[in-house]
Amino acid sequence: MTTNLKISLGIGAVVALILALIVAAVVVFGGGRAETPAAVSSGQAVPPQFLVREDSHRLSTAADGKVTLVEFLDFECEGCGAVFPHMERIRAEYDGRVNLVVRYFPMPGHRNADLAARVAEAAAQQGRFEAMYTKLFETQPQWGEATESKEAFFLDLAEQAGLDPTAFKRDLDAPTTAERVKKDQGDGLALGVQGTPTIFFNGVLLDVEPSYDNLKAKIDAALRS
Repeated sequence: MTTNLKISLGIGAVVALILALIVAAVVVFGGGRAETPAAVSSGQAVPPQFLVREDSHRLSTAADGKVTLVEFLDFECEGCGAVFPHMERIRAEYDGRVNLVVRYFPMPGHRNADLAARVAEAAAQQGRFEAMYTKLFETQPQWGEATESKEAFFLDLAEQAGLDPTAFKRDLDAPTTAERVKKDQGDGLALGVQGTPTIFFNGVLLDVEPSYDNLKAKIDAALRS
């Protein structure tokens, strides 16, 4: 093999590596909602091991397991904020009859999305995940889309929720909390999630807008079957 050929092959390998890294960056760091891969959007059930983990946060649990809704969300996402009241209405009406599971999927384009996910997880360490989940969405207009860190706001929010501030700050900064958020993100990426909110209904990507009426219709049909 000539020296020029060796150099050409070496350059080609470097270019291929760079292109692969660019593609990966687009998948992981691209903001907003993108097209979901065909494997997920085909209407086929996705691998269940990536949908719900043993430590996933459940807002409602049903003994019969006929209906399971899994939402990959970003607390700073306005779309997730718009879906929140619909999910809350469903939760209230079908409490104990459906499984409602929340997974973290903070988008890199949102300055405080990852921090907010860690805030929710730190609250979970004190048994207050649901309370913080609600507060984060209810106060989203006050902190969402900020260009600076809103940690001080979240620390105050934790105190308002009655959390131990010292323990909360410790858990907020703990590497295990960040790892917990990353684990949810990893599962979402494995399922083809590229934006939020992304909702799975009984293991299949939701094929309608997540309005109260649409969710109710699908839930009632599944419960009757």
